[in-house]
Amino acid sequence: MTLQEKPAGPATGMDRESYRTLMRHQAGAVTVIAAGRGTERQGLTATAVASLSDSPPTILVCVQRTSGAHAVIAAERFFSVNLLARGQKDLAERFAGRHGVSGSARFEPGIWTTLVSGAPVLKDALASLDCELIDQHGFTTHSIFIGRVLDGRHNDHATPLLYFRNDFWDWGGA
Repeated sequence: MTLQEKPAGPATGMDRESYRTLMRHQAGAVTVIAAGRGTERQGLTATAVASLSDSPPTILVCVQRTSGAHAVIAAERFFSVNLLARGQKDLAERFAGRHGVSGSARFEPGIWTTLVSGAPVLKDALASLDCELIDQHGFTTHSIFIGRVLDGRHNDHATPLLYFRNDFWDWGGA
């Protein structure tokens, strides 16, 4: 039976906490999504990031509408996605709001540079994608931003920082 053939009825669905508990079992790459310039920079830690297509190279990121970075991405139309590497757990926690800092203060640790778009790019990330916002879709509490990848860089010798079971895993890897 397809979803379209499913008989109409009350949509109950799963509650928020049960869903979150289930999704914590999906290991994900940890990213910092960043946008803006100078003291107007904003960023957040995210795992809701995925490749969308390679023709043209596009990426999809989901950003909560209440995030400080949301308005900056929408206004500036450029952002970066920085895949964090082993040893960058503190940076992930900082951009997740666990250190009590916000806005441009989150960028104080690390070496930040820019590529084609001018969005902040973390120099020692596992990989960074420099993106232009080409489409946006709202869904309940989040926006789905679709970015055309303009440029990027990677570090073949780094290993990834992962998010699994509600914690950052700074694993050894090979």
